[in-house]
Amino acid sequence: MKQPNDVFNDFQAKMSELLKNSPAKDIERNMKAMLSQGFSKLDLVTREEFDTQTQVLVRTRARLEELEQRVAQLEAKLGGGPSSGSSTVQD
Repeated sequence: MKQPNDVFNDFQAKMSELLKNSPAKDIERNMKAMLSQGFSKLDLVTREEFDTQTQVLVRTRARLEELEQRVAQLEAKLGGGPSSGSSTVQD
């Protein structure tokens, strides 16, 4: 008995063979070319690059919180918190 993946792979191979010499294959090639051209005009990033930048942002945010705590501790040691003219940034 064939496994489900084997049946799917056979079906896919037969469909590819059927469409190889048909006008549908030309339409597929043209669509791929058109989409490729359209995507190349957009300012897109890869998923890997996006994930890398997300990790950088997480580390930067953690470092910022750490530095905010250190500043607060130093201000407390020096006598009393932030001056009245400064403001803090909140998320």
